[in-house]
Amino acid sequence: MQQFKKQTISSIINAKGNRKLSMITAYDALFAKLFDGEVDFILVGDSLNMSFGGKNDTLSITMEQMIYHTKAVCNGAKNTFIICDMPFGTYTNEKIAFENAMAVYQQTSADAVKIEGGKNKAHIVKYLTDNSIAVVGHIGLMPQNFRVEGGYKIKGKDSQNIQSLIEDAKAIEAAGAFCIVLEGVKPDAAKLITEAVGVPIIGIGAGIDVDGQVLVWSDMLGFFDEFKPKFVRKYLNGAQLVKKSVQEYVRDVNDKTFPSDEEIY
Repeated sequence: MQQFKKQTISSIINAKGNRKLSMITAYDALFAKLFDGEVDFILVGDSLNMSFGGKNDTLSITMEQMIYHTKAVCNGAKNTFIICDMPFGTYTNEKIAFENAMAVYQQTSADAVKIEGGKNKAHIVKYLTDNSIAVVGHIGLMPQNFRVEGGYKIKGKDSQNIQSLIEDAKAIEAAGAFCIVLEGVKPDAAKLITEAVGVPIIGIGAGIDVDGQVLVWSDMLGFFDEFKPKFVRKYLNGAQLVKKSVQEYVRDVNDKTFPSDEEIY
């Protein structure tokens, strides 16, 4: 199994065109420790509001909650580049964005923050990077736009939108973002966007012609089984395995076969 040494911003940028980058989400120390050294990045995604918190979207999670979970992930993963998602409403202007990003840096060991938005957020990306905050961008389908767009809308379906996405990518690259997550974009468009910039494009539901991939851990390991997004490949039937193990435990308790003599002080 490939073991990754901890990446730096330089090594991440230099990976473009040389090898694919892998990213996975984590929300706690337990799973972060399992992923540590196995992937290039761990993203403490605001997706935890749904998979961990049981909410219908990402919008209600707070900065305090994100910092709490980022601390936990940093405790578990000492050898992996860690990114903290900036939640909805925490980067509405330069001052607010810097105060919240500074709190992430001061209270956790995260290596970077991630914000959603293209041209309209380039000035915020620049302000953060000018003030020593490393930024990952996020364009295409942006979950924090869920309500204003009336759902999760696939992007890159026409030439006008593709050109707009290319402009978004170029704008936040110029502002200092060292990496960009590209979500829910048609593969042909994703290829053009990837070729248009000099920083890595990390895809999720954006095809194969990007510089890397990211998946939510509970999706790829089969722990969230209410529905499976089309772009997810399930690598484990986690929910079934856990349920089966719990059923066996209950059976052993009822049968009085647990604890055994070897499991008693």
